[in-house]
Amino acid sequence: MRASRGSNRNLALHYEARHPGGDNTPTGTVRPVSTLRAWLSPTRPGDPEEFTDPAERKAIGIELLVVFAVTLGMSGLQSLISLLDALMQTTPLAQQQVAINQPQADLGLLDMLAQLVNVLRLVAWGALGAFLLWRGGMALWRIGLDRTRLGGDALRGAGLAALIGVPGLGLYLLAHALGLSLTVQPSTLTDAWWRAPVLALAAFGNAFAEEVLVVGYVLTRLRQLGWSENRSLWLAAVLRGSYHLYQGFGGFVGNVVMGLVYGRIWQRTNRLVPLIVGHTLIDVVAFVGYSALRGHVGWLP
Repeated sequence: MRASRGSNRNLALHYEARHPGGDNTPTGTVRPVSTLRAWLSPTRPGDPEEFTDPAERKAIGIELLVVFAVTLGMSGLQSLISLLDALMQTTPLAQQQVAINQPQADLGLLDMLAQLVNVLRLVAWGALGAFLLWRGGMALWRIGLDRTRLGGDALRGAGLAALIGVPGLGLYLLAHALGLSLTVQPSTLTDAWWRAPVLALAAFGNAFAEEVLVVGYVLTRLRQLGWSENRSLWLAAVLRGSYHLYQGFGGFVGNVVMGLVYGRIWQRTNRLVPLIVGHTLIDVVAFVGYSALRGHVGWLP
């Protein structure tokens, strides 16, 4: 049975609503191949709409400042101070050490609880960004935070982990060899039965907070303020790099690159779950793998 012209239009509008900023070609037609220019300089999508009311734009600007003043933006300032302090030391950067996950209490059980509280804090940060978008009238599926494509999102996340994780390790080793990075210890937790699962949860907490806030939340808000895709992307990427400055210049550069890749993929696909999966896998390998290999391999600083 042949569909009417009106029903075809309804299908196209439904697809566009479910995939804002993506490929809106109706089903049954040949989709044009994405060009390099479309990836390097994409046009701003029509959804979400740009806010034009001055009071509303001011409120969004204040909201952005407040959110990042209590979350990752404050972490960026603290990280900058930490790097400046390291640079003022007489000991070269590469001979200084910094730990990502370190003991928070002497008693093992209390240490485990303290680590779990840190995970809860990170998840709450990400939930804050998601809530503010939802409270502002944006369904979370519009930023790709849903469970409709878990299988495909998991596979794409694994691919992103390989794409970013392997070169990232190489960049860290190079920067460390050049004296541009501190010796980063992903974990200095004691060998306890709870260490591996808690580190895996910490990996998820980091991924959820960073990807929801720095990608889904901030890029959406900047779209609503009318920023171009490239300008928004660079701001988000530099923000991501800023709170890794405590690791040295290698950590900053590596995370800016990760931010550019992850941010652009989200801008082109509007899927946030693959980014969370990929980031989680990278951190699980780093946290748990380091704990298992520390002291057993010579190439690991």
